[in-house]
Amino acid sequence: MTVPPMALAEDQGALALFDELVAHEQRIEPRDWMPEAYRKTLIRQISQHGHSEIIGMQPEGNWITRAPSLKRKAILMAKVQDEAGHGLYLYSAAQTLGITRDQMMQQLIDGKAKYSSIFNYPTPTWADMGAIGWLVDGAAICNQVPLCRASYGPYGRAMVRICKEESFHQRQGFEILLTLMQGSEEQRAMAQDAVNRWYWPALAMFGPPDDQSPNSAQSMQWKIKRFSNDDLRQRFVGMLVPQAEILGVTLPDPQLRLDEETGLYEMGEIDWDEFFEVVRGNGPCNAERLQRRRDAHEEGAWVREAAAEYARKQALRQEVAA
Repeated sequence: MTVPPMALAEDQGALALFDELVAHEQRIEPRDWMPEAYRKTLIRQISQHGHSEIIGMQPEGNWITRAPSLKRKAILMAKVQDEAGHGLYLYSAAQTLGITRDQMMQQLIDGKAKYSSIFNYPTPTWADMGAIGWLVDGAAICNQVPLCRASYGPYGRAMVRICKEESFHQRQGFEILLTLMQGSEEQRAMAQDAVNRWYWPALAMFGPPDDQSPNSAQSMQWKIKRFSNDDLRQRFVGMLVPQAEILGVTLPDPQLRLDEETGLYEMGEIDWDEFFEVVRGNGPCNAERLQRRRDAHEEGAWVREAAAEYARKQALRQEVAA
């Protein structure tokens, strides 16, 4: 189909304005013109981020009834509740791009949408709550703080509150590990074991190396993300090293060392085969996590139906009153 010259000129003018706004650090808002590829990239990224928050409730929710004290239980409940809120913020931001929440949820429970691979690992001990907070939420902060400056307004604004709450989550995890490392020999061993299991998956959270990441360059050009995967991984390791010394845990990478000349950390090779297997749905807990989400969605159908019917009746009353 031939595009009319006037329509083509309008698109070119709109693209030039879009590029200018992005170049000058201005926000793109829902009513602004945007390239279709930009919109699709945002839907993919924001919805996946929202799915990760929702699925991420499961590994920690598993420990709410088994937390070692009432205080720990209350803190963990608050954290899991925060994650639910983060998912809602992100779904709301994605909806401004023209996709519905029902569509996003259906993509997730059908297994067509991705979420962070980190949430497909088991949490066999209480120390895992500490390792997730320190390592997983720490990696999330490192990755997400730059997203507060994302070029798409609703996404950037949602990230401001999310990052504030994630910083609390990271401190909570650090404190759990610190308490365990000051305890018995068995508790110290449990903490170190959890760090050993979560360290490498946490490093992989930033995504594949830059030369193997198909979406990073374009996202950086659009200023959706600000730093490459490898840059973010370096920042994260630089944050972990002094904190590990305070905790008294050993980071499970014998090759980890600081290159004094470059200021960069040299580290061992991440098991990318394992990473991609988990992404493809073959991780230790992929099937379990998705099935629980499906079950929750089906069991909550009556709540959604009741809410929709209540809204319908309220709207009808207002119409009659008018």
